[in-house]
Amino acid sequence: MDSLTQIALGIATAELVAGKKLQNKTFLYGAILGTIPDLDIIVGKFLSDVGGVAIHRGLSHSLLFFAFLSPILGWIISKIEKNLISFKSASLLAFWCLFTHVLLDLFTSWGTQILWPLDYRFALKTIFVIDPLYTIPLLICLIFVWKNKGSLTRRKYLIRGLVISSAYLLLTCILKLFAVQQFENALKNQKITYQELIVKPTAFNCILWNANIATSKGYYLADYSLFDSQAISFTFYPKNQKLEEKLINSYDFQQLKKISEGWYLITEQNNRLYFNDLRFGLLNDNPENPQFAFSYQMIPISDGIYWAEEVPKAKRDGKALLQKIFTRLKGN
Repeated sequence: MDSLTQIALGIATAELVAGKKLQNKTFLYGAILGTIPDLDIIVGKFLSDVGGVAIHRGLSHSLLFFAFLSPILGWIISKIEKNLISFKSASLLAFWCLFTHVLLDLFTSWGTQILWPLDYRFALKTIFVIDPLYTIPLLICLIFVWKNKGSLTRRKYLIRGLVISSAYLLLTCILKLFAVQQFENALKNQKITYQELIVKPTAFNCILWNANIATSKGYYLADYSLFDSQAISFTFYPKNQKLEEKLINSYDFQQLKKISEGWYLITEQNNRLYFNDLRFGLLNDNPENPQFAFSYQMIPISDGIYWAEEVPKAKRDGKALLQKIFTRLKGN
């Protein structure tokens, strides 16, 4: 999730674990601890585009890392606040702030390698990385926590915020199951045979859902709004095996193929090859010239070897995408 949401959740967790002992200092420690796992983004700035993506939500989001880091952070906090909190309590504070960060990330489309070094990302794909309906209620309740000194009053507002945000998270799971059923029924009705289906939410909402459907010859992409009144329409994008053969010996291609979990499409425009990650949707859904949200230009550096460089997204692309989502939200 976005940094503001993780800071809010970190503060809420710190308040829940150590609010009686630290009072409003939980806002400082919760904000810091809730942000630590995402520092891998800073490390990624010093790596290649592919390398930065590969490490994101890997080691820094793992239980192994938390087990190592929590006692260290707990010792530091207990030394700073030696009259307020013990080493054991401070270590638990650090662990739960780190763990809830990852727990929330599990619900997003990117997921996490929580069991690193096992090479598998867990992703429930029920909530977009920025969702105001999750974050705002939690922030409002934390404001009331900050303003009150009584532990019972603070806890009342804290629990209220966590219940509302958690209930919304549960709602996204239910809505996803409903959306999955709609896509499966549409595929059956249209007699489309497929191998795999993934469904995930679009930006900033849980009303409009995207689906990727894998077949032996390519991929069907579609969206569904809870307000739709017409049948789901699927757009087919064929696999480009001949283009893929050009990249087969490239390390960056193999890495991107692994990162995308097999959900990718190779396209060619103006004699340039592009690796497109299908999991995060389209900016432009023109079948003849599709533009994907996460796309990499494969730059040739020697015979059969390509360097991947992420295609930058312009502000107008984001505006166009948001306008499209807002229009689709209202139903077809």
